[in-house]
Parts: sequence; structure tokens; C-alpha cells
Amino acid sequence: MYHHVKKLMFTVRVDEPDVRFGNMLLEQFGGANGELAAAMQYSIQGLNCEDPDRKDLLMDIGTEELSHLEIVGCLARMHLKPSKFDRQAAETDPLIAIAGGGGVNLFNSQGNPWTADYLKITGELDVDLRSNIAAEARAKIVYERLINFCDDAGTKDALQFLMTREITHMKAFTAALESMKKPAFSIGKLAPTPGLVNQFFNDSTGAGDEGEIDTRGPWNQGGDWEFVEAPAFSQSEAGINGGPQPIKTESSPPLAPEGMAELLVDELRDILHAEKQLTKALPKMGKAARFDRLRELFEQHLMETEEQIERLNECFSLLGETARAKPCKGMMGLVEEGQEVMEEGAEKEDALADLALIGAAQRVEHYEISAYTTAKNLAQQLRHSAVVELLSKSLAEEENSDQLLNQVARSLMSVAQMPAAVERIEVE
Repeated sequence: MYHHVKKLMFTVRVDEPDVRFGNMLLEQFGGANGELAAAMQYSIQGLNCEDPDRKDLLMDIGTEELSHLEIVGCLARMHLKPSKFDRQAAETDPLIAIAGGGGVNLFNSQGNPWTADYLKITGELDVDLRSNIAAEARAKIVYERLINFCDDAGTKDALQFLMTREITHMKAFTAALESMKKPAFSIGKLAPTPGLVNQFFNDSTGAGDEGEIDTRGPWNQGGDWEFVEAPAFSQSEAGINGGPQPIKTESSPPLAPEGMAELLVDELRDILHAEKQLTKALPKMGKAARFDRLRELFEQHLMETEEQIERLNECFSLLGETARAKPCKGMMGLVEEGQEVMEEGAEKEDALADLALIGAAQRVEHYEISAYTTAKNLAQQLRHSAVVELLSKSLAEEENSDQLLNQVARSLMSVAQMPAAVERIEVE
């Protein structure tokens, strides 16, 4: 939750209002690198963050940026105040004076409205942290330029405070990124193409009118770098003459390795047997669940499982294969383990019994997620796009089911702690 304290983080003082400078300040109020953009970017990244430690960092700094927005807003309003009653001052920016009554609004210094397009949110924590470091660097430069164009001592003090906090946030984001101990260029999960990733293309060649020349430096020589001279020319010449291509590329082979089609069918038969077992196990799990929300999830997933079986049958039809199940020993073991959990749960408190049941269910979900992922990857390699689409739908349902079970588990953990908390209060 948010709570507004009627006191600025930094006391603002303006001795000589300057309407033109007030207009400049709006860049940090409703501009691309302004405080509202920063507050929204970090807070929304925090809402999406699964890492509790760095989530706290993002929410802390996102909330501080709202305090900075308040400071900038007060500064701008004080500088713009003459436009409320002075014709000449109002003419400086009619949008502010006439439409806004001489106050601030979510516009930048050019009168363009604030937009969520300013936000850089990818859902990849390391990528977002790098965006945040860059955002703080850009904001620092804006504040520096504002200070250079400012003659009012009180305003300069406030801007100096805000500029300094940008560096503080850069330090915090950088430390958070480094603490993840993730290699600098390992973005996402897919590996880059070997060889190609280390090729530097010299695509700007010759001498320019201003004396520009080709240069070499640590960005294109030394280490693992391979310098490719004018690839646009050498690539076409190699193609004409039949020589080796200078650009190293890697793509899937036109034909899948022998036996891959059989492996896909084998995987699908394994999954089919697993899903059929679940249609028998899920009603029992729903009956064993103590809390309504968990029971509803099991009932919902039973319907999804039945649809997934239909999709698997469709996959076999598309592949020209018989929809025959192959005994899935992994799922048989998980179902047997789930039965033991239900039997042991009869002697447990409601919340604890359901938490154990969720644990058994999530082990099943993770098994299915792995199975569907493998089958989907094989279908992609074989270029069976229709099969990929069907398997992707089922995979998404399994992942969503796992997330829903997580949510119920967190709620039940709170319930499970309540009796202990009450007991401590009674003892005290």
C-alpha cells in the first residue's frame, strides 16, 4: 500500500520564479526520462519480479521515485506560478497557462503527453536491471543540464539532491545485477550461434568527407573477435564464385535426423498414458481436498486433461499414427505417491493436508511440463507446425495450473501459521 506524508523528501525553495525554466522542468515530470516514468517502470518490474530480494529493491526505488516526482512537481509549479496572472509569462507556454491554469500536468517540456511507451519492462530481471541503470544515467544527464541552465540557488539545491539520487540508484541496480552472478552476455535462455557471435562486421568502409577512417579497437579486435571486412561485398562475391561465406550462420538441417519422428511418437504415447492416468487420479484428489479453491482447481484441471487427451489424439492423426498409449512408469510412480499423500493427509490438519496434496500435484505438473516441452521441441525440429500448436496449448495449461497451485499454497501457508500465532498470543 502507499501512504502519503505531507512533507517533501527535500524541502523546495524558489527565490526567483522563471516560467521558461519551469517548462524545462516538466521534462523530468512527464518526460521519457522523468520521475513518473521511473516510478512506473521500477514498480511494475517489481510487481512482475519472482525474486523476493530484488523485488524489494525495485519497489523501494520505485516508491522513492514517486517522492522525486512530488519534488519536481512542486519546483515546476512554483516556477510556473507567474503564468497564472502575468500575460507575458502566460505567452511563454499557452498550453500550461490556458489549458492547465498555470500548473503542472503530465506533459514533457514540448507539451507531449506522458505515455506508457516510455517504460522498459521485459520480465527478464537482468535485462530490466540493465534498462534501469541506463534510465538512471539518462536522468542524471537531464538533471545536470537543468542545473547548468538554472540561476536560482534554491532550485539548484533541489536538483543537485535529485541528480545525486540517480547515481545512488545506479549503484544499487548495478550491485543487484552483479549479485546475480550471471555472465554479462547470457541474455535469456537460448545460446547464440557459435562463431557468428564473435564476428565484427566492418560495414562502414572507406574515407569520409570529414576525414573519417576505419578504426580498430577492443570492440573489434583482440580476444575472440573475428574482423570481417565489408561482408556485403565479400558475401556476394563468395556466392558468385562458390567460395566459403564470410558470415558464419547456423540453421536447422533441412532433414531431421533419422529416428526423430519415431521418438516424437514415442513421447506422445508416453504422455497419452500419463494423461489417462490423471483422469482417474484427479477426481480422487479433488475429493481429498479440504479447501474449496483447491477442489475447484482439481476439477478445472480434470476438464483440461480431457481436452489434452483429445489434442494428443489429434496429434497422432496429423502424424498418421495410431493413438496408442505406452505405459508411463514415471506418472505411475507419481500417482502412487499421491495416493500415499492422500491417505496420510486423513490424520493432518486441513491446511497441512492440502499443502501436502499440492506438493504431490505440482510434482505431476512439473513432470508433464517437461514431457510436453520435449515433445514440442521435437515437433518443431520436424516442422510439424500444427502439432506444435496443439502441444503448446497443453503446455501453457500445465504451466498455468502450476502457478495456480502456487497461489493456493501461499494462501494455505498463511492459514497454517494462524493457530501457532494465536497460541503465542494466549501464552503471553
